[in-house]
Amino acid sequence: MKILAVQNRMGIGDTVIFLPFIEAVSKKFKTPISILVQENSKSEQYLNQTDYIDKIIILERNNKIKNLRHNGLIGSIKLANDLKKYKFEKIFIFNSSLRFNLIARLSKIREIYQFPLFEKQGQDMIKASRELILKKIGIDVNSDPSIQVSTEKIIETSKKYDMSKNNLNILLGIGGSGPTKRIPSKTYLEVMKKINKERNCKFFLATGSKDSEQKILSEIKNSELGSQCVALDKLSIKDCLPIIKNCSVSICNDTSFSHLSSALGIETITLMADTPLMYGNYSSRMHPIIPDNETSVTHGTLGKDKINPDKIYKKLLSIIN
Repeated sequence: MKILAVQNRMGIGDTVIFLPFIEAVSKKFKTPISILVQENSKSEQYLNQTDYIDKIIILERNNKIKNLRHNGLIGSIKLANDLKKYKFEKIFIFNSSLRFNLIARLSKIREIYQFPLFEKQGQDMIKASRELILKKIGIDVNSDPSIQVSTEKIIETSKKYDMSKNNLNILLGIGGSGPTKRIPSKTYLEVMKKINKERNCKFFLATGSKDSEQKILSEIKNSELGSQCVALDKLSIKDCLPIIKNCSVSICNDTSFSHLSSALGIETITLMADTPLMYGNYSSRMHPIIPDNETSVTHGTLGKDKINPDKIYKKLLSIIN
């Protein structure tokens, strides 16, 4: 049986959030599921070893970029023709778009399961996904996202980076898609200094190439703990996965690494400064820290300077002990 799942949201985090529902479909029908995703989901780098995922098909559609293959009406027809070649029998559409419903019909897919049409405004995507899967295949999904890395690669990477079990290996996700999400280096350094007094630590610094991210990386690397730090900014996500899997715990801004580390089964402290809390607590492996004097967090909270390092440290101790 050939089944397609459509996840058209942008980015890694949104793709990871939907994985438990895709995995549930795979278990129900005893077959791996193909997915249609945006290129910037980078799914090919972290789902290529996950056994419930079959083909990864790239949706070439973005209203901000001209001349993409699947843009506009003609692009929708091209997408339908592209999908028709796979001869899918079922499709699960994790959005309320009439466009994708029509594309599925043009693709000659017989069984179409989708969020209620025209209900995108204010939609809770996790709730909508849970209701869809419960209603259509009778599974109440309460599991966490999971992605897989080969045991061989994990062992090889542990040796390469000397990730001794005698050390406390900590992933620090210090990057982030926007400046309001990036916690200052001094906050991380305060936590690092405290935990380093308790345990022999090695810190793996995950960030992007933007100047503001590199500045935070440089400030940590040039600190007194710099010799215990390994920068991951030159590595692909695929190469980072086995490093993350070898870590004992993660401390991350709202960044792709918080989603990846929790999906790899690593207890992940999420520092939520300016993003809806849902993105930092949807997994039982996520432990959110919100700004002082706030009861929740969302866009516009602007709390990156109010993330309390003492709260991070206490949560870290509770996890490793």
